[in-house]
Amino acid sequence: METEKIQRSTQATKPRLTFWQIWNMSFGFFGIQYGFGLQQANMSPIFRYLNADEANIPILWLAGPVTGLIVQPIIGSISDRTWSPRWGRRKPFFLIGAIVTSLALFLMPNSSALWMAASLMWILDTGLNITQEPFRAFIGDKLNEDQRGLGFAMQSFFVGFGQTLANLMPYILPIFGITLMQTSNGGSIPDFVKYSFYIGGIAVIAAVIWTIYTTDEYPPDDMAEFEKQKQEGAGISGMFTELAHALRDMPKTMRQLWWVKFFTWYALPLMWQFLSLAIARHAFNAPDAKTNPLGFAEGTQWGSLCFAIFNVGCFTISFLLPAIADRIGRRATHALFLSIGGLGFLSMLLSEDKMIFAFGMALVGLAWGSILSMPYVLLANSVPKQRMGVYMGIFNGFIVVPQIINNVTVKFIYGPLLGSDPRNALALAGVLLLCGAGACFLVKETRASEQAAFPLGPGGH
Repeated sequence: METEKIQRSTQATKPRLTFWQIWNMSFGFFGIQYGFGLQQANMSPIFRYLNADEANIPILWLAGPVTGLIVQPIIGSISDRTWSPRWGRRKPFFLIGAIVTSLALFLMPNSSALWMAASLMWILDTGLNITQEPFRAFIGDKLNEDQRGLGFAMQSFFVGFGQTLANLMPYILPIFGITLMQTSNGGSIPDFVKYSFYIGGIAVIAAVIWTIYTTDEYPPDDMAEFEKQKQEGAGISGMFTELAHALRDMPKTMRQLWWVKFFTWYALPLMWQFLSLAIARHAFNAPDAKTNPLGFAEGTQWGSLCFAIFNVGCFTISFLLPAIADRIGRRATHALFLSIGGLGFLSMLLSEDKMIFAFGMALVGLAWGSILSMPYVLLANSVPKQRMGVYMGIFNGFIVVPQIINNVTVKFIYGPLLGSDPRNALALAGVLLLCGAGACFLVKETRASEQAAFPLGPGGH
């Protein structure tokens, strides 16, 4: 446990935490991101193994953004009004989401039909979203303004580390005799995918329990006021009233981040949907698993390695971002790294050698580190602390709405605009990241000290 239980009634400034305290409170994010890494690198190949049409794959990815749009604001609002001396505010949701996620990871690679895999993806994404949103709000709860940049950078590090380990499993498991073409029980999904998911199910639970065990939460500053707000927001109607008030009172900085997030999160799903398929087609001459089974498995394996390189770029840059942002500002930092990511995607058009995909993904990984931290620092410093959870949940809508638009529209542009070529989808992602970089300069940076300028509505004080 942390060295002492924090007992406070009112505290204007949160105490500074040590590096290892921030490490422990963020470690659960490692398990969550291991799960996300498995999903991002393997779901499109799994769908193809189960005979999904390539143009319809974006629709099958709809589970993630839709569950995020519904789950995260609700969990954010509920957790803002949750407090237990034993369990805290956010930790109960860490555990519930981890259990759901773990079960889905164990079941997913045993899917015998496309509908089964698609259904389990909805369950998997629900669990991931239940767990992830409170971890974002946790940074605002526990850290003072000066340490929030480090807190979100630590989460970026664990995103990169967790997803890198997940992406390297196709290279690690053959050491233990699990080959690319090995299958069991008459299934079409290779065993290396199955064992990767089983390990992921264990990793999610173990990492989240570590954070729950090692980290305490602060009680509300004013318990009487907290109980009053809790009663006012009780029930479904109270929750939706709070969401409506939060939308009405949305800080200006948060509104300005919309276009940055729109371009970014229309682009990124194209990477998860089409990277492995583009590599299999262009670098291994395997447009599908039936035409060239070995080439398709090798393309999937190389795609996992490229995602690992992408995540190495993420956690390598994550701890440098606060220093860069202090030098040139947060929005300029984010614009710089979005531009680097955009050029990384566009570079994949230069060659059909598998190494060009690895090089491009290294650049995109640098952008990913910024995507996972800079917007959240800008947001956390602009919203009232009493609504940190609900605003983190609403901000997730800035991520999932563009993804929903992507999932619905890509089918209609895949042939006419992209020539039915997954590599062209990656080039489109590059153009969109460059647009997102330009949109950064529409955002006004806000300090937490300026929060008083924002009306708090019934939920504030």
